[in-house]
Amino acid sequence: MHTPIKPFTAAAMGLALSAGLAHAEKIHIGTEGAYAPFNFVSESGQIQGFDIDIVNAICAEMKVECEWSTHEWGGIIPALNANKFDVMAASMAITEARMEKVNFSDPCYFNTMRFAGLKDLGLKEATPASLKGMVIGTQSGSVAGQVLQEYFPDSEVKLYPKLGEAFLDMESGRLDLVLESKFTIGDWMADGVDCCDFVGQEFLLDGTIGAGLAFRKEDIDLQARVNTALATIIENGTYDKVRAQYFAFDIMGQPQFVSQLYGQ
Repeated sequence: MHTPIKPFTAAAMGLALSAGLAHAEKIHIGTEGAYAPFNFVSESGQIQGFDIDIVNAICAEMKVECEWSTHEWGGIIPALNANKFDVMAASMAITEARMEKVNFSDPCYFNTMRFAGLKDLGLKEATPASLKGMVIGTQSGSVAGQVLQEYFPDSEVKLYPKLGEAFLDMESGRLDLVLESKFTIGDWMADGVDCCDFVGQEFLLDGTIGAGLAFRKEDIDLQARVNTALATIIENGTYDKVRAQYFAFDIMGQPQFVSQLYGQ
């Protein structure tokens, strides 16, 4: 069970929003709530995580009230475009295919992918040749799934509606490896999991700009306002204070692309 991380600004911002912004503009924010440490639902039912704290800081900078809701990952873009919420904050990688459906903010961080494999396998590297015939899991609809389909055709790929289901299968030995965000895998392994180790190098999908917030195509003004607020919290140090609550390292540096590792 993931141990909830105390949000950096949740309590203070909640008081400010309820006391000083009772009649302020309200913006509805959608997230998945199943992608720790970026977004997750605590045992008490609160939506928490890095995504949530960063967007709460953006809301405070914009002086607006933000209301949160959770949605299934597989339908989260359709839900945004169906007006179920106004902004998606779900650590979504910015890709050309997704930009055809929604607009994105400037990158909030670079979410690199990495393999984790069973320790008993003794793997030293993660290449198409070294992983031939192995069973690799990831979340359906994720960019990791695209990487596995394109670059690891000789591996068996298993897709899961929720990443936590893949982690459970790893712990029970039904998968040889998982491929996903190094942050999320690291958070899972740090929670007392001893079955697995990182294998190989981290990388980004070609054309991926980073992870950002998503908006409906017509909401250009809201997108611009959020980008301005994001730039402000980065400049004034608020972003780094939030980041330090979750990661002891820089998450804005851009690593190499997958084609540089596995391309022909």
